[in-house]
Amino acid sequence: QVQLAESGGGLVQAGGSLRLSCTASGGTLTSYSMAWFRQAPGKEREFVARISLSGGGIYYADSVKGRFSISRDNAKNTVYLQMDSLKPEDTAVYSCARHRTPFLLGSTSESEYGYWGQGTQVTVSS
Repeated sequence: QVQLAESGGGLVQAGGSLRLSCTASGGTLTSYSMAWFRQAPGKEREFVARISLSGGGIYYADSVKGRFSISRDNAKNTVYLQMDSLKPEDTAVYSCARHRTPFLLGSTSESEYGYWGQGTQVTVSS
């Protein structure tokens, strides 16, 4: 069983930065597309960013484009989300997810992802 664990969340002021990490145990991430999603209180979970298995295929939601950066280190079995210029509307629980099928490029649909972390809270104050 693959387990994903996020870390790096916290409380920051608007305009600040955070770097989230997602590390896998009990399995590998190297053959899978990975994605970050977020869910604000009372809101539906939304797509944030995706990275292909080799790191060359990257896609961002329009709401975070230019501010967030996704990367991965397959040797460390870790995916990162660098978040800059944070806004209060970025406040949410951020979760990483592994695609269900190896060697396929994941979309923005959460239904394509089969393994999820517990999430890490990001709070951005005004």
